[in-house]
Amino acid sequence: MPDRPFLNDPGPGGEPPAGAVPDALFDLAVNRADAALRGLRPADPARALSQWHARTRFARRVSLMAVSAALRQKPQEGGEWHWAGGPGGGWVRGKAPFP
Repeated sequence: MPDRPFLNDPGPGGEPPAGAVPDALFDLAVNRADAALRGLRPADPARALSQWHARTRFARRVSLMAVSAALRQKPQEGGEWHWAGGPGGGWVRGKAPFP
């Protein structure tokens, strides 16, 4: 594998990448994954999420399992929601401060 410290090849199980993930990057991965699933409305959301994760370069720095776990916590009540606070964060009502 070439020296690409900023990328992690996707693993079949979404193994966590080495090193800590900055909170802002985690938030971005969760919010972009949520937007992708809302836009795609796939029949198999888990498969669509895995494919999105594998082809989205920045998202590969965040564990697929962690993104999936965050998405499962999203409130089902209507309105706009975004993830904030990194891996220890949660869903916040309103639009994300950045796309």
